[in-house]
Amino acid sequence: MHWSFRLGRFFGIDVYVHFTFLLLLGFIGITHWIQFRHLAAALNGVAFFVALFACVLLHEYGHALTARRFGIRTRDITLLPIGGLARLERMPDQPLQELWVALAGPAVNVVIALLLIGYLAAAAIVVPVEQLSVTGGPFLARLAAVNVFLVLFNLLPAFPMDGGRVVRALLATRMDYARATRIAARLGQFMAFVFGFVGLFWNPLLLFIALFVWIGAEQEAGLVQMKSALVNTPLRAVMITDFRTLAPDDTLARAVEYILGGFQQDFPVVDADGRLVGVLTRNDLIRGLSEMGRMARVDSVMQRDFQVATPFDVAENILARLQECNCHSLPVVHEGRVVGLLNAENLGEFLMIQSALRRRESA
Repeated sequence: MHWSFRLGRFFGIDVYVHFTFLLLLGFIGITHWIQFRHLAAALNGVAFFVALFACVLLHEYGHALTARRFGIRTRDITLLPIGGLARLERMPDQPLQELWVALAGPAVNVVIALLLIGYLAAAAIVVPVEQLSVTGGPFLARLAAVNVFLVLFNLLPAFPMDGGRVVRALLATRMDYARATRIAARLGQFMAFVFGFVGLFWNPLLLFIALFVWIGAEQEAGLVQMKSALVNTPLRAVMITDFRTLAPDDTLARAVEYILGGFQQDFPVVDADGRLVGVLTRNDLIRGLSEMGRMARVDSVMQRDFQVATPFDVAENILARLQECNCHSLPVVHEGRVVGLLNAENLGEFLMIQSALRRRESA
């Protein structure tokens, strides 16, 4: 993720922190200083939020390590001011697998809360709940309360919270995945409407939560609808077949000519025998033009490490491939020859055509 720096690698997963998280810590420190006029109070406030986000990180590791048990790799975990994000390479294939992965995160917070409550009870530290706040009360008591809140909040039956995935997983045991997602998304949007309505009269923060939930539900429903439309669709039915290639000794001026002609943005680079030897992306082209000029050779800036697809690959999985390789297009290769190109825009156009045809058939 852009504007993030690597914190470290734990259990084989890279952990990143978004720079805005540091801004949040600075804001917390300043607000505590203004409120209490004491350095110790400011440091205590920052320490509390660091401990809170350590719990969030453990929550995300609950998802990631449970997904690993089902053979699903986690690309990385990023800490943001609004929480954590574990990027799984794919969602579980089976509803019960998704159920366990979704529940694993809140389960971690349950364990943390129980451990903290147990320690407080053993130490005879009893604090009424109404006396606890983000800034008021014993450190560990506040942390226990926050973990309880994280459990309750994440189990709300609305995307993108874990509770929305739990609802979908349970529904998917009795109906197809796309329909289960639509029902779970509608439930999430209903809850977003309730949050927004209550937020107008009680707490404006609920308006932000409502927007977050509404957008998350809409995106999840759209993604699953798109994937269901691509199920069992081979790439040969989707790929671009009218495309241009470049030779390694072509100049960047040739690529500029093709781009301005409106043909495409990324180009397979093939040798004299027609074998794919590289890919020139638009970003590579721009970088090459700025550093070496129009007469530089294509092979001086092209990517030599790239991914390819075949005409018989299933289009359902191609979006994840495009995201994983951080590329705009994938060359489609058959028997050593480039026979097509595939990109997100082409998939979108295919889906629009299929949607129009379905509306025609149902009319």
